[in-house]
Amino acid sequence: MNGKAILAFSGGLDTSVVIKYLQERHRLDVVTVTVDVGQGDNLKKIAAKAKSLGVVRHYNIDARNEFVNNFIFPSIKANALYQKKYCLATALARPLIAQKVVEIAKKENATALAHGCTGKGNDQVRFDVTYHSGSNLPIIAPIRDLNLTRDVELKFAQKHGIPIDVTAKRFSIDQNLWGRAIEGGELEDAFEEPPDDAFIWVKTKNLPDRPQYMEIKFEMGVPVAIDGKTMKPIELVNYANKKAGACGIGIVDHIEDRVVGIKSREVYETPGAACLIEAHTDLEKIVLTKHELRFKTMVDMEWAWLAYSGLWQDPLKSDLDMFINTSQKRVSGTVKLKMFKGSLRVVGRKSKYSLYSHDLATYGSGSVFDQTLGKGFVELWGLQSTEANKLLKKR
Repeated sequence: MNGKAILAFSGGLDTSVVIKYLQERHRLDVVTVTVDVGQGDNLKKIAAKAKSLGVVRHYNIDARNEFVNNFIFPSIKANALYQKKYCLATALARPLIAQKVVEIAKKENATALAHGCTGKGNDQVRFDVTYHSGSNLPIIAPIRDLNLTRDVELKFAQKHGIPIDVTAKRFSIDQNLWGRAIEGGELEDAFEEPPDDAFIWVKTKNLPDRPQYMEIKFEMGVPVAIDGKTMKPIELVNYANKKAGACGIGIVDHIEDRVVGIKSREVYETPGAACLIEAHTDLEKIVLTKHELRFKTMVDMEWAWLAYSGLWQDPLKSDLDMFINTSQKRVSGTVKLKMFKGSLRVVGRKSKYSLYSHDLATYGSGSVFDQTLGKGFVELWGLQSTEANKLLKKR
């Protein structure tokens, strides 16, 4: 063999095929790395599959706590939704997985880094940028480099006796603690409704007949308890996923602009993310000033774009993080959500830092707001607009 390649290995079609290409085409020994970010796979089974494909060594790395604390929670603080829809589940996990691959590459004295990304998707950007940021090793991406299509991969897998599960033959699936992405197959018809059996986390039938409530407590922008129970990070995310999914919450179906310029039809299951981001966004509204909110909305959009487009390592993201973390000092309190047959809405919120004053807002006799101040304020507020309109009418 001509050296050693470290491959981020999921056990799925793409990365299984890549092992054989690295061995046969590049004459490389292959070391595989599976990073557990809550995908729910059988890691022993994945390790056994890697060994059966002839890798020289396999690593299983449990990075779930790191994923929640260093990637998911910062995304909640940033209300991170790409194009106001996608909670960035896959996008957040890729830099972490790539970082772990680089660490193993240094340990193994590798001569190359590898991944199973296509040339059409966003993951190639996320992996490559992180690889380049932490290593000078060359990157080998056979699916992209050889312009392989899914049908060619399936034939290649069959020829080499690589087992592929039934779901992988039908859809391309990526899953972690923060969400489940479903694409390909029949979903490539943008007008075709996703079949119910494509969903695992979100129930589409036999939903509860009564509304369900979820109360989420935040401390400095981070969720710490749900329904009165303080939970560890992984437990909290799993609880939110399970409870919201049982109410039909969290299916996202939209047309997404990929980094490479392609518009793609993406379907996601993100029940926990839908609830936690909605609650956090609402809590900010009661504790931050309108000036903070307006500026933070711009920061949040830029943060989501950087995370989506693989620029997790860019200094701008660190700059945005500093602002976001400062803004979260008062984002503590509890938000109450109501879930019923797929609908989600905030029905209550409270915080010791609340800027909402009942005595100011009430229309009752107990109001302390002096309405007579309004007349002069309105005249000054609209002064330039009214003067401009007077001039226009004179023409």
